[in-house]
Amino acid sequence: MTNKTITAPKGFRTAGIACGIKASGKPDLALLHCPTGAKAAAVFTTNKIVSAAVTLCRRHVQTSRTYAAVLNSGNANACTGAKGLASALVMCKKAAKELEIETDQVLIASTGIIGQPLPITKVTAGIAAAASRLTETMGAGLNFSRAILTTDTKVKTASVKIEIYGKEVVLAGTVKGAGMIGPNMATTLCVLTTDAAISKPLLGKALKSAIGQSLNRLTVDGHQSTNDTAMILASGLAENRPIKKQDSGYRRFSRALTELCCDLARQMALDAEGATRMFTVCVTGAATKAEALQAARAVANYDLVKCAVHGADPNWGRILCAVGSCGVKLNPDKLACKIGEITVFRNGRPAAFDVKKVSRIIAEQEHTITVDLGAGRYSDYCYGCDLSKEYVTINADYHT
Repeated sequence: MTNKTITAPKGFRTAGIACGIKASGKPDLALLHCPTGAKAAAVFTTNKIVSAAVTLCRRHVQTSRTYAAVLNSGNANACTGAKGLASALVMCKKAAKELEIETDQVLIASTGIIGQPLPITKVTAGIAAAASRLTETMGAGLNFSRAILTTDTKVKTASVKIEIYGKEVVLAGTVKGAGMIGPNMATTLCVLTTDAAISKPLLGKALKSAIGQSLNRLTVDGHQSTNDTAMILASGLAENRPIKKQDSGYRRFSRALTELCCDLARQMALDAEGATRMFTVCVTGAATKAEALQAARAVANYDLVKCAVHGADPNWGRILCAVGSCGVKLNPDKLACKIGEITVFRNGRPAAFDVKKVSRIIAEQEHTITVDLGAGRYSDYCYGCDLSKEYVTINADYHT
């Protein structure tokens, strides 16, 4: 079986264990180690209230060389004040001690319930245990992915191989997130690895672009979290000529990273809380690029559209209501809408269509909604999923 976990690129060892943060006894502590050191970059939530892990990781990712990342689930360590920040620092110090590196060479991320003290004694014991189990195997990669899950029902991993300057380069990633998902970067922990040799500035540029076109295009419920973090570590062990400028090698790497992150985003949409299917909203004919994205997000976030998708109901009126109320420019006489490849509304008027056929399209695991605003030449897209009774059940019971 092909290894599609974050241990697929050269130079990475991982472990994932249960240290007792979660009352269920499920895995909740993940550790990644790059013994030779890596260039690293990260992007974070745009929420103004952030976890202690985000605060610390923003500092540590600035260091020139990164050797490890430690992540926990089951506890967000957010809104926990000075004590929470101290606990986050203890996590990094413990990982650094176990791996014989410097504290600022460790990245950190947390996810789980907000406002509860992190059981730091359990966590430090877990870090020690995880450090003793680090390996480069696919099993270790899967264990890492399991340890970062919260309401997810399955692990989400992907990998891709490309050639850069005559050398094979591998990129891989894992992601968690099923609810409180709304651009930008909401309740997402994403860890990406690659053995590409690339400069730190260009690695950061490629990551920002990839996340912007993938995880930041996904909305489950339009809500943001305090902990969202996407990080990438590049070991350089593929031995390609280092990518130091935005040439063909950089473009190939950037495209592959975006492809990888889009794969992970689709996996998230299909495993969203209570979701049974996902959809892509493509908006064309917008007056500006920003308005195209604004309209696409409005449709993907619109609860009545999401409910209609759950019921496989081709209710195009809800789609038009969403774009009409979101504040973008549109031409009512040129407005058009398609579900799949079938036009349901054209030039400001309803179009005749086979309702049962369109319903079958919506009932598929994935489908596309296309809206032409008739106001310009710009386009953009957003990923969404249906809204089910199960979503309410999960979130009604999440804290208690």
